[in-house]
Amino acid sequence: MTIIWQLCRWLSIGIILMSLMSAMDLDISQNSLPSPDIKATIELAKNAWVARDADALAQLFTEDGTLIVPGQIWQGRDKIRSEIAKFAREYTDVSITIHQIIIDGQRAAVEWHYEDTEQATGNRNQSDDAIVLEVENGRISYWREYFDTGGK
Repeated sequence: MTIIWQLCRWLSIGIILMSLMSAMDLDISQNSLPSPDIKATIELAKNAWVARDADALAQLFTEDGTLIVPGQIWQGRDKIRSEIAKFAREYTDVSITIHQIIIDGQRAAVEWHYEDTEQATGNRNQSDDAIVLEVENGRISYWREYFDTGGK
């Protein structure tokens, strides 16, 4: 492949991506570029879930942060810590694969595949989750998970 052919190929890919972003009405200005801090926070949250580390996960939240999973609302860092600690005692072998992260300012949406094993029964659970979160001053203020509770 000649260098001109390679440049044309990459230019075409760039034009297609820009067209898709425009069609999806995404703001591609400098102010809306994905924040590496938010992506890093999401990765840290994922790692804390996998490690079942209640302290690490709770520290990612603001003091009055909210974590919502179907059927439960955990308000405040201390409540989040205690509920995650309870989870850590009941489940093991957690695995999470992030499929995509979409960031808009201080808000993000995450799509991931989640699996764990219930220690009491040995049953393996899995679900595809969608998560909406908001970040204030580098910490999560709001985290809401949506998943099919029939699959667990």
